[in-house]
Amino acid sequence: MKLTLQFDPNQPHQLDAIQSVVRLFERMPRQQSADLLQQQVVPNLPPFQTLCETWLYDNLTQVQQKNGIETLGALEVDEGLELEGVSSDSWRYPSFTIEMETGTGKTYVYLRTIHELRQKYGFGKFVVVVPSIAIYEGVIKNFQITREHFRALYGNETVNLIPYDGARLSQLRGFAASTFVEILLMTLDSFNKVSNVIYKPSEKLPGEWPPIRYIQETRPILILDEPQNMESATARAALRTLHPLFALRYSATHRTSPNLVYRLTPFDAYRLNLVKKIQVLSVTERGNFNQPFLSLRAIETGKRLTARLRTYILEKGRLREGEVTLAHGDDLAEKTGREEHRGGYHVSEINADQGFIEFENGIRLHEEETLGPSRPEIFRAQICETIQQHMEMQQKLAGRGIKVLSLFFIDRVANYTAPDGLIRRIFDEEFEKLKIRYPFYQPWQAEQVRSAYFAKKRDKSGQEEAIDTQSRNQAEREAEKAAFELIMKDKERLLSFEEPVCFIFAHSALKEGWDNPNVFQICTLNQTVSEMKKRQEIGRGLRLAVNQNGERVTE
Repeated sequence: MKLTLQFDPNQPHQLDAIQSVVRLFERMPRQQSADLLQQQVVPNLPPFQTLCETWLYDNLTQVQQKNGIETLGALEVDEGLELEGVSSDSWRYPSFTIEMETGTGKTYVYLRTIHELRQKYGFGKFVVVVPSIAIYEGVIKNFQITREHFRALYGNETVNLIPYDGARLSQLRGFAASTFVEILLMTLDSFNKVSNVIYKPSEKLPGEWPPIRYIQETRPILILDEPQNMESATARAALRTLHPLFALRYSATHRTSPNLVYRLTPFDAYRLNLVKKIQVLSVTERGNFNQPFLSLRAIETGKRLTARLRTYILEKGRLREGEVTLAHGDDLAEKTGREEHRGGYHVSEINADQGFIEFENGIRLHEEETLGPSRPEIFRAQICETIQQHMEMQQKLAGRGIKVLSLFFIDRVANYTAPDGLIRRIFDEEFEKLKIRYPFYQPWQAEQVRSAYFAKKRDKSGQEEAIDTQSRNQAEREAEKAAFELIMKDKERLLSFEEPVCFIFAHSALKEGWDNPNVFQICTLNQTVSEMKKRQEIGRGLRLAVNQNGERVTE
């Protein structure tokens, strides 16, 4: 029997978030009705805000006061030029911020908010903008699994989702002309450059209008999913180019919060039992691994005497293992960017005859000597602990029909995919050792219970190869899209006991847009130090678990 996820329409925190937005438009001035604002062609209509900011601000302050949010002296609006090279015009619109902790139903809330805005005010044109293929596929999946649920709640109201595809531009005419509720789903990358096909005349849309005009003339309502990824000057200009009526911003990790109308903090979510406690295993949480990792690879004599060391280097908020070259008097902290190396890690001596480097704090390293745990030791300790915690948890929850999942964020794709991939090899060895103590896993081999989600492409010879999903060229983005279609469509099967896979390995791609309710352990082998990225990674496992009937388990 296929597992079907169930939805509770009466969760107070979700209803509060929805009604906080709906109340913004109470007593809407008659001349600004949804029919007028969102008809297909509205010649010379000034932006919504210039006529109604006072009325809208009054509603906003009432909502903020009810929700215990500090009010400001005026409505915050975004105003500026549209995308350079597309238009020299400017646009002005307000954005409203909804902050919801990951795992509390953010996508459900904004999809249901669309239904409420239609029912109460007649709004019918929405554009959901997402920053990545992962979230794009996640929205499609959420729309599919909630469709019947919303039909039952809203009298079979017809709501259509159009995943934007530059090869199917004719869909935009249908979006503009339809009398039903239309949701256009777009990635930011699909309209943030002048070269995007949406700005060019097309034979698929004969006439003088470029494709973008069909969106602009509807004065759409924007739904921004994870808007902290859309705050560059170019992104903001691209959003203005859509000619939005207003925008609704949804995230757990906002960088800015214009016109905040609702907030559900991590503490609130935990206090209200809306998320579960998960195991997070990281090198920073293991006492023996707090000491600096340094390995002297070689003493080199050339124009000057230097020492080549391997250590962890901080770049763009992420630690990576790499090499630095030091000369006498150099400060290791300046080379690595790490606070752990400040104070005492100036080079006091490099000795080529005896093959060592010494720092002012007295630490001396000889060639091929390592200070602190090596990477394989760290990985093995973390992986072993994760597997054991996973098996313990599954043993406790099996009788309640809950399948336990664990998620690994790894540092490099090759550490899993290479023939001698370090992480995959360690996992297999530790799984086979531990399963002897847990009957639930004794029938399975390691390769049957693990799976990795990395985008793949074919090289010139036709051989399939793994790629790093942080790469951004067109071929790799298309491969990433195909990989995530599989992830989102198979969520129900992954939750079923019929599927043996329960350990999932990922790189950077699953940090946003993929939420599986039964992730109980997260093992971070990638050493993220950015607080926002860490929250995003941990957020993959905050949802309340579901059983084999698809029902949320709250206790």
